[in-house]
Amino acid sequence: MTISRTAFGALFDDFQREAFRLETLDDYSKSGNVDAFQAFLAGESQPVDYNARWLAQVRRNTNAGRRMYRVHVLARPLTPYLQFELGWGYRTNITAGEEFFILDVTEKPNPLEGVPDFWMFDESRTVSMVYDDEGGFLGAEEEPNVQKWVHWRDTALSHAEPFIDWWERHGTR
Repeated sequence: MTISRTAFGALFDDFQREAFRLETLDDYSKSGNVDAFQAFLAGESQPVDYNARWLAQVRRNTNAGRRMYRVHVLARPLTPYLQFELGWGYRTNITAGEEFFILDVTEKPNPLEGVPDFWMFDESRTVSMVYDDEGGFLGAEEEPNVQKWVHWRDTALSHAEPFIDWWERHGTR
């Protein structure tokens, strides 16, 4: 069932324990922070207020004891967008308490092949994300079978490593 952007946004205020995200794409450049991505590509410095609204959301949640974390499935070499997302986004969002993990499938099979991006809240509500071929966010679908998504989260985490460890070996900026 399609969920409105307003209802989807409310999930980030309403969850009680944890919000988990699986990211599977190499390019989300048409989904948000388009100007920041262009600045990154131009070699500009990261603005001090980069991602301020999301950081405030994450801080509210983590300060209240709620966990926000992600696994990104990726392969090297990183696309320009992933260099931006990990270098500017992840490294900044960590300061607000968001946790990141990398499932690097460069030299191994992808255990989540075909699984779409999703957010899962408190292991009780799951929203799959729909994107176009250029990384533009088209919408979200509420998913009825939460257990399937819990399994995919657990699979992702069991094959992933903390972002900081991965970044020390493979980071580009």
